[in-house]
Amino acid sequence: MCYCKKVVRPESKLYADLKKITPQIKWTRLENWALFGTPDLLGYSPNSNFFTVELKVTKRNKVAISPHQVAWHMSHGPGTFVLVRSINKKIKKNFNCYLYPGSRILELVELGLNLEPLVLGSLEDCACHLRDL
Repeated sequence: MCYCKKVVRPESKLYADLKKITPQIKWTRLENWALFGTPDLLGYSPNSNFFTVELKVTKRNKVAISPHQVAWHMSHGPGTFVLVRSINKKIKKNFNCYLYPGSRILELVELGLNLEPLVLGSLEDCACHLRDL
């Protein structure tokens, strides 16, 4: 008999939490093995705008971003975002989410969470920005 425990990846949990608090946004989870670097989510805002979101979860200051993800964000204009949740115990829970425009992904790779975000706060704070697109 197998007593397998389901392991939920941190990015999957972040997506579930984001989806739960943004019922106004139509989300499509992109699982693309053919085109490396494609963001995790395609969103459609209440204002009829499409945008993409790359989800990241980190315990440190550094954010793990692949060269393919950098290339994708650099070649696509406005409307791309990177949402980072810090699970560092030293950071206050109300200020553990960072939303960055995709155009600043090179700086995010270099500076990590020291880069000033577009939105810093709770997941709800970041979700409010996405809802208003």
